[in-house]
Amino acid sequence: MEVKTSLLDNMIGVGDMVLLEPLNEDSFIENLRSRFDHNEIYTYIGSVVISMNPYRSLPIYTPQKVEEYRNRNFYELSPHIYALADEAYRSLRDQDKDQCILITGESGAGKTEASKLVMSYVAAVCGKGQEVNKVKEQLLQSNPVLEAFGNAKTMRNDNSSRFGKYMDIEFDFKGDPLGGVISNYLLEKSRVCKQPRGERNFHIFYQLLSGASDDTLLKLKLDRDFSKYNYLSLDSANVNGLDDAASFRTVRNAMQIVGFMEDEVQSVLELVAAVLKLGNIEFKPESRVNGFDESRVKDKNDLKEMCELLGIEQSVLERAFSYRTVEAKMEKMSTTLNVAQAYYARDALAKNLYSRLFSWLVTRINESIKAQAKTRHKVMGVLDIYGFEIFEDNSFEQFIINYCNEKLQQIFIELTLREEQEEYIREDIEWTNIVYFNNAVICDLIENNQNGILAMLDEECLRPGTVTDDTFLDKLNTICAEHQHFESRLSKNSKFLTDHSLPHSCFRIQHYAGKVLYRVEGFVDKNNDLLYRDLSQAMYKATHSLMRQLFPEGNPAKVNLKRPPTAGFQFKASVGVLMKNLQTKNPNYIRCIKPNDKKVAHIFTDSLVCHQVRYLGLMENVRVRRAGYAFRQPYESCLKRYKMLCKTTWPQWRGPARDGVAVLLTDCSVPTEEFAYGRSKIFIRNPRTLFTLEERRRACLEDLATLIQKIYRGWKSRTHFLLLKKSQVVVAAWYRRYAQQNKYQKIKSASLVMQSFIRGWKARNILRQLKYEKRCKEAVTTIAAYWHGTQARRELRRLKEEARCKHAVAIIWAYWLGLQVRRDYRKFFRANAGKKIYNFTIQRIMQKYFLGLKTTTMSPMDNTWPAKPYGFLEGAHTELRRIFHLWRCKKYRGQFTEEKKAVYEEKLEASEIFKDKKALYPSSVSQPFKGDYLEIQKNPKYQKLNSAVEEKVLLADLVNKINRANGKGSPRLFLLTKSNFVLADQKTGQVKTSVPLPDLASVSVSTQSDGFFALKLKEGSASASKGDFLLSSDHLIEIITKLHRIGTTAADRDQINIDISDEFLVQFKQDKVCVKFIQGGPKNGNSAACKRKNNRLLEVSVPSP
Repeated sequence: MEVKTSLLDNMIGVGDMVLLEPLNEDSFIENLRSRFDHNEIYTYIGSVVISMNPYRSLPIYTPQKVEEYRNRNFYELSPHIYALADEAYRSLRDQDKDQCILITGESGAGKTEASKLVMSYVAAVCGKGQEVNKVKEQLLQSNPVLEAFGNAKTMRNDNSSRFGKYMDIEFDFKGDPLGGVISNYLLEKSRVCKQPRGERNFHIFYQLLSGASDDTLLKLKLDRDFSKYNYLSLDSANVNGLDDAASFRTVRNAMQIVGFMEDEVQSVLELVAAVLKLGNIEFKPESRVNGFDESRVKDKNDLKEMCELLGIEQSVLERAFSYRTVEAKMEKMSTTLNVAQAYYARDALAKNLYSRLFSWLVTRINESIKAQAKTRHKVMGVLDIYGFEIFEDNSFEQFIINYCNEKLQQIFIELTLREEQEEYIREDIEWTNIVYFNNAVICDLIENNQNGILAMLDEECLRPGTVTDDTFLDKLNTICAEHQHFESRLSKNSKFLTDHSLPHSCFRIQHYAGKVLYRVEGFVDKNNDLLYRDLSQAMYKATHSLMRQLFPEGNPAKVNLKRPPTAGFQFKASVGVLMKNLQTKNPNYIRCIKPNDKKVAHIFTDSLVCHQVRYLGLMENVRVRRAGYAFRQPYESCLKRYKMLCKTTWPQWRGPARDGVAVLLTDCSVPTEEFAYGRSKIFIRNPRTLFTLEERRRACLEDLATLIQKIYRGWKSRTHFLLLKKSQVVVAAWYRRYAQQNKYQKIKSASLVMQSFIRGWKARNILRQLKYEKRCKEAVTTIAAYWHGTQARRELRRLKEEARCKHAVAIIWAYWLGLQVRRDYRKFFRANAGKKIYNFTIQRIMQKYFLGLKTTTMSPMDNTWPAKPYGFLEGAHTELRRIFHLWRCKKYRGQFTEEKKAVYEEKLEASEIFKDKKALYPSSVSQPFKGDYLEIQKNPKYQKLNSAVEEKVLLADLVNKINRANGKGSPRLFLLTKSNFVLADQKTGQVKTSVPLPDLASVSVSTQSDGFFALKLKEGSASASKGDFLLSSDHLIEIITKLHRIGTTAADRDQINIDISDEFLVQFKQDKVCVKFIQGGPKNGNSAACKRKNNRLLEVSVPSP
């Protein structure tokens, strides 16, 4: 069974600041430190999550943690950002409430990482599927793209977001993501031109130079050396822990996943390169006749490369840096720009180009990730925006950022109070008004349309005449002097006249988070954000694919003389839209705090954390939350947690949970003013009451643990005793069995010994009896044997004597018969013996002769034959040799296939034509005739040529066609079929000439070892108009043999004549040319060379053999 813990279990410090006692700033900071030291980086203030940046990886974001917090009550587990994300997602999915998650904190506090964790958790717990996964991947991959173009390394953070981002993630009715919309706020575009010491420009510049391929950098006209670009700071170009090359690959991959086309990526990189090139453009003064200075570009190389990247005429942009055109109604006036104004124009163009590129990127990402379905969507917004900023030198950017935070604080207080009031009404608890500081008066000081600081700044920027930062400050001192939250040394309020902490060129505003001193220098220029119309029009003329989208005001056909809205006005309008959007959604808050300025783990700086706690208004948040009832919990959860404190509710309450809680609190003597009953929850006013219940529960749990231990030990002892008793019975039974077995074995052993002794005594008696009987039998046998031996010897002697007598008679008879035979045969021997001996001798000689013939081989090429052993065998010896050779030739021919027979027939015909006539012939004998040397059937290069030739190709080879003009050869493809021969181009395979074989009269070759041959055509034939062909080939013997065979086998044409001579005539169109072959050493090596001597002679030089 799954065991669920509570926020109150095993707490380190206090998990929810609402329960902190005593509540003051010191105890608040100490509680954060205690939890931070134990790696508890999340703490609650009611439903608000405080997140401390640990500056290291912690094992609390694993898939197991995601499953642990999935579908759990917010207070069920220890504080975690996943709990807030799960609560927001379930409210959106189950209750159909649009949600927004507001993430605030100063730079380096972990806002960006917190937004990534929220999005990754929502992606992990929502539905699955191919389309859903694609949408989730696109939403997640939009972060690396925006971080590359909108984040930079600062003194406080190596990956600081220099823009505000609000993302609306849209879901369907099942809770699956459909798409999203991103809004960006106030990109810090001044960083493009200048960065504080120790900080970097935006990441994309360093990533491009470090990670792009050499080919890409060459196209963009860039170099990897950071020092070659004025807009890149060098003191912190390389940051530990940041791999710019790997990040560039990640950004390229993310842009591909989001949906950027390859040409769009290339266009974006070209604009980034153009910004770098723009920073290298420098100016020099040039005096004019009227006495004014005019700016001129020093080195035009960077200007030229930038114009090539953007597709702008160099002269147009160069003039825009030197002149400014002012239009008023129907009049135009052109003025020159000095060097300072030119540098201002250059930086303004760089800032506008980069900021508009960033806005285009956001728009392009929105086009890819927007929801396609047109049905109503559920929306979860994630706001990652700058926190309150208080620096040593605060300017227009900090003023705008702090104004945004004032608005967020205002809506935070309003929404928190509204949420509290709605819960009280829902639970039927009496609502009491809560006294708190309302910062609406500060927001009104800044944004009032009549007397607000932003309105006066816009009015000062738009009025004619000399406008400076000092005139703007004078206006503030005049109108805002009596405002309780505005302070200036030059105002009419006399109490600040001697305040030396307030410089003359500054003013101070008392924000909800504390007083902030602003320096007015640059307020007017930054609010104007002016880009000269000449530069806008020059950019509009560019041929680059994005420039007209980025600079629409440069269109000459749509000239608008109205001044563009100021930066302050635009930001105020966008903040107003954001506030309206947030008010329609259920808010969820994440307050990010960084523990130290060194960006290292395990260091907690009290003063820095205290500063952030103040400007985040966390103490105010706790006080608002605690103004009514500090703690509330459902009846079921409360009863389940504290039921052991009352005997009536322990161990199981049978009635309604509310009645059980009432009985429990009455039994615990909790005063009635300390709690109130809601419809589904119990409300506890003071945290001390809750801690008292927790202490009593902890003591009761110890008593219950003791009772459980006692019962367990008793059960364990009884179980052990019963086990020992059972074991004793088993041991005794086994021992008795063992003793009886031993006794039985002893009796059995004694019986066996007695039996063996008795059996031995009986056996010995029988043995003695048997031995006596055996001796008696042996004595009788011995006597009988001796007697039988004597009788046998006597009989043997008698038989021997009788045998000798018989043998002697036989011998005498045999001798007598032999004598009689010899006397009778002697008269016939001399007449017949000689002939028989002669025949026997001849038979033996012939047998030996035939056996000697077995050593002869079966090869027809073998001419060896055994020598004749005797002269009388000469005729038979010769005839046998002839018959045997014919027989083995027949056997050898029987092994040939039809194809091999044809090859040998061609070889035989080649021998008849060229043997002893052509010096090249001997070297061709060992080479087989292959026919298709080009593999025309298989080679796709000659597929067109193969289809053009309808008949089967008998021979395909590469030959050289000799040009009569210079004797040089040009390669041609030579194809031979049964009816014609074809010459084609080697490269294209196009047929040049096709000649029918009946038009071929003869073929002429030399007697030497060259490969030249002439194909002579019949006079008057259709093909003779082009003249004869003089060709050269490495396979001359095979070509002519095949031509001759085709003419021999064809019945409808004459046989082709083969003329072998070292001098012959060739008909070239109207002229006859003599081709003469001579011996010599050509210049081009060991091959024959053809050279034209005159109009009537071609001389072929053939190497000597």
